[in-house]
Amino acid sequence: MQASAAHHPVMLEQAVQAMAPERGGVFIDGTYGRGGHAMALISRLDETACIWLVDRDPEAIAVARQRHGSDPRCHILQSSFAHLGSHLRAAGLAGQVSGILLDLGVSSPQLDDAARGFSFLRDGPLDMRMDNSHGPTAAEWLSGVGEQALVSVIRRYGEERFARRIAAAIVKARDAGELPGTTTGLATLIANAVPRAEPGRHPATRTFQALRIHLNGELEALDALLAEVCDLLGPGGRLVVISFHSLEDRRVKRFINTHSQVGDLPPGAGAVPREKQPRLRRLGRAHRPDDDEIAANPRARSAVMRIAERLP
Repeated sequence: MQASAAHHPVMLEQAVQAMAPERGGVFIDGTYGRGGHAMALISRLDETACIWLVDRDPEAIAVARQRHGSDPRCHILQSSFAHLGSHLRAAGLAGQVSGILLDLGVSSPQLDDAARGFSFLRDGPLDMRMDNSHGPTAAEWLSGVGEQALVSVIRRYGEERFARRIAAAIVKARDAGELPGTTTGLATLIANAVPRAEPGRHPATRTFQALRIHLNGELEALDALLAEVCDLLGPGGRLVVISFHSLEDRRVKRFINTHSQVGDLPPGAGAVPREKQPRLRRLGRAHRPDDDEIAANPRARSAVMRIAERLP
């Protein structure tokens, strides 16, 4: 859900076109954010359409209700997209969805609000929760996590080669009663623990990413939804996913490739049984923003969009 400070939705036109909206249908924006993609999509749908606006962030849902609460086509839901399957089944819509859009990661409004604690460039409390109404903050989690578990999180979700040094520095500061309670304080602690910074990248970038992903269960949520996508989409329905780092993109790529291929068959097998038949059709490979968009919105530079269509 990354965008510029003025909130320019990433790959807006490409994403909406990829959803192939044709007047009616059931569409899901699983990461409403500040509604850029949703508003563009809604503008192309007629009065018979239904669009679900979903986000786990209470502030995003408040914006959605203000903008779309009076639109009978809109169903507004505060929830992780991990739970979409159960909500859609309860509404009798499983197998009837025309399009699902996910714009993954943290949004610009979240990054730019120091009080949310996502950015090491703005001094604020160590929160990092996408739904800041419940669950442990980053500060609370760091106050009790074991050193080896912290190493694992930083290495797994941040792909940080200095994970062990960083974790040791955090635990040492905590044990001395000197663990910072602010974003910039933690960023400084991390920078001091890193012997060699990557050119053009703040030393705390990967660790902050790792903490955020872990606290919010982001990869688990993505896996949970992908496991149900084929059963939620109707024939011809589209899955459109915009991701911003390799951990997400690899999952989406692997999922689409797996379900776009014939399953393993024994030698000499005849017709492909239904359970082995592909369920998706991959539409292109990795789609990326063009140079003009990246120049106007530097946060778009790492975006990758993948598209798949449900087969009959």
